Amino acid sequence: MAAFRTLHRSILLLFVVVVIAIVTLVHFSVSKIVAEQSRAQQQSISPAIALVVNELFKPLHVAEALGRSQELITLLDNDKLNKEDAFAMLDRLEHEFDLIFFVASEKSRMQYMSDGMIIPLVEGQVNWYFKYKELPEDAVADIGKWEDTHFYIDLKIYNEDGEFLGFFGVGKSLKDFVRIFNSYKQQYGYDFIFVDDKNDIMLSSDPALMAEYSDFTNLSELSWFASLPADVRSKRALNNRLITIDQQEYLALEVNLEQFNWTVFLLSPLDKRQTEISHGFIVSIVTLLVVVFAIFLMIYHLLYYFRRDMHPKLVMPAPFRLPEKAAVEADYVQLMKAYQSLSVMLVDIDNFTMINDTYGRATGDKVHQQITDYLSSALSTKDVLGRWSSEEFIILLPETGPHEAMEVAENLRKGIAALPPLENSTQLGVTASFGISYTATNRPMNEVASHAEDALYQARREGCNMVRMELVS
Repeated sequence: MAAFRTLHRSILLLFVVVVIAIVTLVHFSVSKIVAEQSRAQQQSISPAIALVVNELFKPLHVAEALGRSQELITLLDNDKLNKEDAFAMLDRLEHEFDLIFFVASEKSRMQYMSDGMIIPLVEGQVNWYFKYKELPEDAVADIGKWEDTHFYIDLKIYNEDGEFLGFFGVGKSLKDFVRIFNSYKQQYGYDFIFVDDKNDIMLSSDPALMAEYSDFTNLSELSWFASLPADVRSKRALNNRLITIDQQEYLALEVNLEQFNWTVFLLSPLDKRQTEISHGFIVSIVTLLVVVFAIFLMIYHLLYYFRRDMHPKLVMPAPFRLPEKAAVEADYVQLMKAYQSLSVMLVDIDNFTMINDTYGRATGDKVHQQITDYLSSALSTKDVLGRWSSEEFIILLPETGPHEAMEVAENLRKGIAALPPLENSTQLGVTASFGISYTATNRPMNEVASHAEDALYQARREGCNMVRMELVS
């Protein structure tokens, strides 16, 4: 009773210290978290803006600057456009800016491309020219040249009298956009979707969403967009909204491109943002975390010390003569009451029947005893080792999760495979297979062990000397 009172006072004192440490941790961390969230938001959108500027606005500015050149206006203002002069200018611009250029003459109704193509502008055959000519906008962004799909910026050209002379355009292959988007995605982890005012996807970091042969993917065709509430879809109100794509959460950020009447949606994986935020403030709180860990370590050792007096049966060293199923099941019940979770491991001596048949029962008994001794020495004091069948062992690992149990089993497997050969049987190599299951709820041992048996059978089927796991569903 005195030991219990001492333990009670110690736990209360340690509880007060832990509470103070956690409150201090929260106090110093909240402001840092908020700052890191803002920084992560800024970092996630800044590269996207840089990409838009470099890949979209830069061609627009190039087209606008060149569209005011007297050379271009003079070329298009001729009643009969000089083909040689047009190709010479376009070829020079392509080499200088590494972009595709074209001119489309209203007077001659011909289009000349920097790659050497000449396209007659016949109404009903070249729809873009006549459609965009009637639009009030002077700059139009479009997708075309379907045999090798390009993104184009079409700029209307006028002479000094305000007469419409045709179009001057800048183009870039969608293959270049895919390559650039992929580079950004690998570096920053997010996806781009550029949509026009009709919700048609014009550009995307997903090549499958890129337009092909005039066939555009509409935003409404995407399952994650279709699953949003109707008012969100109609208003296209996705900014700072969490969406789910392929069972992964993304944060959607929105940027309007008024120059093209487009909207860019930046889809940032939530787990990546959380990682960035965690990395940002982990340095400032690591000292406090160490203090909290040390306190809980003290609690653990204190409980372990007093547990020997209060629950002596919970510290169960593996005996030389292994307990049978009934005794192991009684230990299982006690361990579940004390720890609420444990892993069950079944161990099978590979080819044990063949060892008995080939080398005799005496050698088989020595192999069994050698593995028994090894397992007994390799397990911790709170683990339970018992007999499951003539050639199988059962191990109860309290407070051991499935991943830790896998590590324990791998170490045991390697240890068994490395045991020295028996005297007079130096050619005999001994291995074992392992099946693991885990429970954090109060289930009968046979239910948990049956899943461990299934995992063990899988290890046998796949060639023995393996560790496999099957969790309780």
